[in-house]
Amino acid sequence: MRGTFRRVTRGSRIAVTRARLATWTTHASYTQKWLVLGSVIGLISGVGAVVFYRALVWANQFFLIDLGGYRPPTPYSEGLVAASTHFTRPWAIPLVAGLGALLGALLVRWFAPDASGHGTDAAIAAVHHNPRGIRLRTVAVKIVASALTIGSGGSGGREGPTGQISAGFGSFLARLLDLSPSDARVTVASGVGSGIGAIFGAPLGGALLAAEIMYRDDFEVEALLPSFIASVVGYGVFGSFQGFGPLFGYVSGYHLSNAGQFVWFGLLGVIAGFVGLLYSTTFYGLEGALARVPAPSWVRVAGAGVTVGLLGLVVPETLGTGYGWIQQAFTSQLLALPLWVVLALPFVRILATSLSIGSGGSGGIFGPGMVIGAFVGAAWWRLLEGHVAGVPASPAPFVIVGMMACFGSIARAPIAMMLMVAEMTGTLTMVVPGMLAVGAASLVVRRGDHTIYRSQIRSRAESPAHRMATGLPLLASMRVEQALAAPRCVVSESLAIDDAARALDVAHVHFAPVIDDESRYAGTIVREALDQGNGPLSERVTNTVVPLQRASALDVALEAMTATPLSWSPVLDENRRVVGTISISDVVRAYRFELSERVHRASALDGSGGFLDLVLSPDSPLVGHVLSESGLPRGVLLIALEREGRTTAPSGETQFRRGDRLFAVGAPDELNHVRRLAAPAAPTTSDTDTDTDTDFRP
Repeated sequence: MRGTFRRVTRGSRIAVTRARLATWTTHASYTQKWLVLGSVIGLISGVGAVVFYRALVWANQFFLIDLGGYRPPTPYSEGLVAASTHFTRPWAIPLVAGLGALLGALLVRWFAPDASGHGTDAAIAAVHHNPRGIRLRTVAVKIVASALTIGSGGSGGREGPTGQISAGFGSFLARLLDLSPSDARVTVASGVGSGIGAIFGAPLGGALLAAEIMYRDDFEVEALLPSFIASVVGYGVFGSFQGFGPLFGYVSGYHLSNAGQFVWFGLLGVIAGFVGLLYSTTFYGLEGALARVPAPSWVRVAGAGVTVGLLGLVVPETLGTGYGWIQQAFTSQLLALPLWVVLALPFVRILATSLSIGSGGSGGIFGPGMVIGAFVGAAWWRLLEGHVAGVPASPAPFVIVGMMACFGSIARAPIAMMLMVAEMTGTLTMVVPGMLAVGAASLVVRRGDHTIYRSQIRSRAESPAHRMATGLPLLASMRVEQALAAPRCVVSESLAIDDAARALDVAHVHFAPVIDDESRYAGTIVREALDQGNGPLSERVTNTVVPLQRASALDVALEAMTATPLSWSPVLDENRRVVGTISISDVVRAYRFELSERVHRASALDGSGGFLDLVLSPDSPLVGHVLSESGLPRGVLLIALEREGRTTAPSGETQFRRGDRLFAVGAPDELNHVRRLAAPAAPTTSDTDTDTDTDFRP
């Protein structure tokens, strides 16, 4: 009895604390909120990066070095250890690679199937569609499975697991603090950038990556400043344990001496762009082909691991992360190989990564993309060296620019990639030739609109998160209390499962808010979850639904509801007590009522006002001019603009196009003037008697 009382008391305290934190995030200023949240996200990102890094080092030591008898090279920040000169147990390498892949695949299959593949793409999808939906279990499984896969020789990067770790914690924060959908997106995006920036020792590039990698042709600008805070804190934590030096040391000694060298870097960019296209095409092509193999997923992953191990016996540069081989390419050690081997390295690495990760193995594709780009740059230098005048004596400039161009273009993150490579090599001297190469590579990739991250959206205008604000402009001025309804069913978590199911059936609802013993909101229950065996009701409660406040804007509410399949949210007061519910149909009904009311009020201003709905003709003098310079009468208020089926609220910088549909209010004579400007009639002699209409000049 006493133990039960203690559990209830502890649960009540947790609920109160959670309610206070959620209230604080709602009322805190922008600076206060993101200083705190960014620092917490950065702290967890740094700790997560340290945990995963050390797990990867342990797995590499146990599988490849102890069992396989082979030591891969390491980069500057990891001791600059040289590779083994030969395989002491060559028969063990394929078995070790297959064993690590098998263990990782079984772990994923049993505990978190969504932890398979490369984690960055999953984090990008979460930002756009469900930032509250990343499970902490997925994060834990991702750490172990990726360490097993990569540490045993699989070709994968460590950025994907690290990014998903910190993104998962950002998602947990969003659930814990009931963050709004926009804040939840920022926490997850900041987690991605800070985690990757920490483990690569590139905080500035990581912060920019969080904003750039979400879209193909746009930026998530809201995530930029929080990502700066999170990345600096994450880098500080990781560096405190692993050191603050650049991953590849301070690679220097090269400076541009003449403009003619731009030619070789420009050509390298074109080559890197095509290799990036090959990387993306091969990866997803092989992923699709392996998925069609009639065998369990763990069999496919283990078979791919054995194949990569066999490939590694012929080309050791395909095993593991490959960062040590990049280090050797800086000093020409790698280029002492026969020319055909150097030329084949990028393509063999593409095949190995496609097998290791495309088969369903756990790891990142960012790191292998850098390695592939470095091999491309090294091969290009090897072809030019000794045959073309003006080529640098060291391959380092071409290796650095190759890393920037190859993956920066196919990841659609050119700026972030340039800065990350500059930070990892401790030099900014290659940014200028890198700009040329990355620009050339991006032109190659953009022609076919390719990307290595398929969850990327083209721009903010196409993002589900931002479409609400641009398509339904009035929602931002409306509040949840204008649309909420009384809750039809509220379930106590102390009820038995059968009683809870019966309550939902009587109310004819498929989901309902759940409250604890203190009548505070504890989560949501879905009717289908009550048919899955016995147990306490609290185990069936989900926190993926975003609870709302009465004063929340309706655009925030609509975005929150479209992020989950329930299309419904509970409405809470400041003490986390349920005061109502709101659904998408409630929002639509309230929006239509508000729109009709505003039009009615605008059309009935003492008989002196009116409403105008018209389409711009191709010969309208408004076409091609922005609103602020259009010369529209000052008494006319342009309230909305519809273009290609999408309605937006125009700003002063909105440029008119033919076919635009305008919605405006104003005095009748001024609206008539706008009507004549939208579809001007052919000039006649009588028009010379008027001053206002024919003398219009935007």
